[in-house]
Amino acid sequence: MKVVTVIGARPQFIKAAAVSSSLAKTKVDEVILHTGQHYDWNMSDVFFEELGIPAPKYNLRVNASTHGGMTGRMLEKIEKTLLTEKPDVVLVYGDTNSTLAGALAASKLHIPIAHIEAGLRSFNRKMPEEINRILTDHISTFLFVPTYAGVQNLKNEGIYKGVHHTGDVMYDATLIFGALAGKKMEIIKNLGLKKDGYCLATVHRAENTDDPNKLSSIVEALCRVNEYFPVVLPLHPRTKKMVNAFGLKNMLTKLRLTDPLSYLDMVGLEKNSRAIITDSGGIQKEAYFHGVPCITLREETEWTETVRAGWNTIAGSDVNKIVNAVHDARKGVPITEFGTGKASQKIVSLLSK
Repeated sequence: MKVVTVIGARPQFIKAAAVSSSLAKTKVDEVILHTGQHYDWNMSDVFFEELGIPAPKYNLRVNASTHGGMTGRMLEKIEKTLLTEKPDVVLVYGDTNSTLAGALAASKLHIPIAHIEAGLRSFNRKMPEEINRILTDHISTFLFVPTYAGVQNLKNEGIYKGVHHTGDVMYDATLIFGALAGKKMEIIKNLGLKKDGYCLATVHRAENTDDPNKLSSIVEALCRVNEYFPVVLPLHPRTKKMVNAFGLKNMLTKLRLTDPLSYLDMVGLEKNSRAIITDSGGIQKEAYFHGVPCITLREETEWTETVRAGWNTIAGSDVNKIVNAVHDARKGVPITEFGTGKASQKIVSLLSK
């Protein structure tokens, strides 16, 4: 069996590291196609180096465009690759433009699609990711779902066939790479931090970065938190651009800023922080996997399990909510539906059958 795996963004590299490792133990021929959505060393190459992901056979170098422009160019180039490779299945991850482009290209060529992280819903259709995940689910042949809520979401939309609750491949990756990250403490020492004595923040979603009021409120909240606990902020390229455009650069000097970090450095910072403040979907889960409370800078989340279990507080961009949530941060109760760290093996077994 031949599988073409379509990836393009940081979270997909991490998930692919776990699944590709399981695929390598079988007779499956995996061809990795990198769309180029995340393209610089800090956001792309370092993940392949650190996580041992096989080098992509194809790199389409499609980036830095509008959503429509990016998705359209990816669709055209992925289609050409699929016509050349003639795979038995196309594997896509998550909810990015790369996900949708890969799924659409496969669908139009009548190639079965396997969607890892299917069934998630934030119920906010203003998010590009929500549109990507809904459309991908409705054209997928195999839907590998990390949570029971995801299975129910698909049933609510009339999708029953090909649905499998597998657990979460991100948990697999956490178990695989968490021990390695534990040995990489240099960044914590270099930033002058102590275990449980700082907060880690990430801000990258357009709904926050491109709105001057929201971004200003989030920066103000991080500065207020910083009065009590040092705040580390790896600065995403989009966030850096908009901080400068909105005149917020001087406020950020109070924080401990870094360039985008490698996966292992990020895991090291996550594991040892007092709390994580983020608008990322994947990092909300990583916070739980590492036993760290999370404050989410959005009005909703697709990872509702983390909220119900008491690990995650939805704070939006409200300054007081963010600051109070950090002060009140507590550990929650265990969540069993993410699996036991063998989701990748289960997915590969199902595909092989």
